[in-house]
Amino acid sequence: MNTTFDLITIGGGSGGLAVAETAAKLDRRVAVVEAHKMGGTCVNNGCVPKKVMWYAASLAHATDDANAFGIPTSRGRTDWRKLVQGREQYIRNINDYWDGYVDDLDITRIQGHARFIDRRTIEVNGEHYQAEHIVIATGGHPMVPPVPGAELGITSDGFFSLDEQPKRVAIIGGGYIGVELAGVLQALGSQVSLIALEDRVLERFDPMISQVLMNEMQKQGIHLHMSFPVNSLAQGEQGITVQSARGERLFGFDCVIWAVGRAPNTRYLNLEAAGVQVEANGIIPTDAFQDTNVPGIHAIGDITGRAALTPVAIAAGRKLAARLFGGQAEAKVDYDNIPSVVFAHPPVATVGLTEAEARERHDRVTIYQTEFTPMRHALSDQGMSTAMKLICAAEEEKVVGIHLIGDNVDEMLQGFAVAVKMGATKADFDNTIAIHPVSAEELVTLKTPEPEPLPNTDCDSQWRKAG
Repeated sequence: MNTTFDLITIGGGSGGLAVAETAAKLDRRVAVVEAHKMGGTCVNNGCVPKKVMWYAASLAHATDDANAFGIPTSRGRTDWRKLVQGREQYIRNINDYWDGYVDDLDITRIQGHARFIDRRTIEVNGEHYQAEHIVIATGGHPMVPPVPGAELGITSDGFFSLDEQPKRVAIIGGGYIGVELAGVLQALGSQVSLIALEDRVLERFDPMISQVLMNEMQKQGIHLHMSFPVNSLAQGEQGITVQSARGERLFGFDCVIWAVGRAPNTRYLNLEAAGVQVEANGIIPTDAFQDTNVPGIHAIGDITGRAALTPVAIAAGRKLAARLFGGQAEAKVDYDNIPSVVFAHPPVATVGLTEAEARERHDRVTIYQTEFTPMRHALSDQGMSTAMKLICAAEEEKVVGIHLIGDNVDEMLQGFAVAVKMGATKADFDNTIAIHPVSAEELVTLKTPEPEPLPNTDCDSQWRKAG
């Protein structure tokens, strides 16, 4: 096996494979170091298996609603094993594709854990490998807080290893992983309690999103326990008990899932041997071109502390390879106006600034907002709401933020994100003929702006703080 390359990527996830693939197509000698399966978290324990479970949950909701449309259906117990078997086969197909694709591109695969020896050399399984450029793309792992009994809970990785569906579940964490898992499990028949330190779910999103989602989760039967600082788990005769710092107790759970965030996989890379700067939380700082403080060592993806999204890591990897080997000296990712989706029930889609962020950056902000029941749920008593917020700035009403929650918003945002990236104004939206009847038409037919909040009031202050 060759031990000298033009590029070595540490990590065979989305970002690592993207930079390796692009460099290989530019006729560079490339190696990828991966300790587990190709595809990283997204393929094996993240986006892909999560979306399969989300589709299953969505079908369960559709089955529940079918009778209202005159379609006779009844739903029995979820065949969890069949669902998991199908999901795992789908993932294996993707793994097989990447294994074959890496071979086809003549990329050297090195199986194992990498550690730096110096700024141009890494060690894997006792062997040394060198490259002019080394890219760190090791992703992250789920965090578990150091509280008594923490080992009684599992993480999102553990969720994807469940052979049987838990009956009564506590999910600790109100971020996107927590609300996604809560929606899936409740729809498939588990009894779910979501426990969060914050006073609302998806705290970093626009408050409209949080409020609508919390209402919908409660309608679905999910028990929300907000402002609940968990300080211990304990096993009892009735199951696992979750206790707060104030002495509150929730008990009887047969499964507890930690969904309190992710940490970078950088601790065991021996970065100090190469002189790479790393922050106390494991984040590796980079400049706009994904360069670390050491020439020739680069970092992409979740470990950089930027938007922890698969398409962002892929874009960063491709841009980096194009700059290093493709003659595109200024190639870099634009981290502004990155669209993102939370696969909750209903899904959430957002791009740009929240209302609070817009008011901090712009003197004049105009808000257009609506909430309605989409036709998909017109005949159902259990139907989910759709809500939309358009945030416009300055005299020309440039669209600087779009926030959506409801059926199909995950699909509709992509096109509107292009418009935001191009600098579209409210007038551009108004001049676009609507498609009828679809929910997306609301974004190009909004007419009446929301009243401006009163300045210098306690209400306005709290609004800004909430954002």
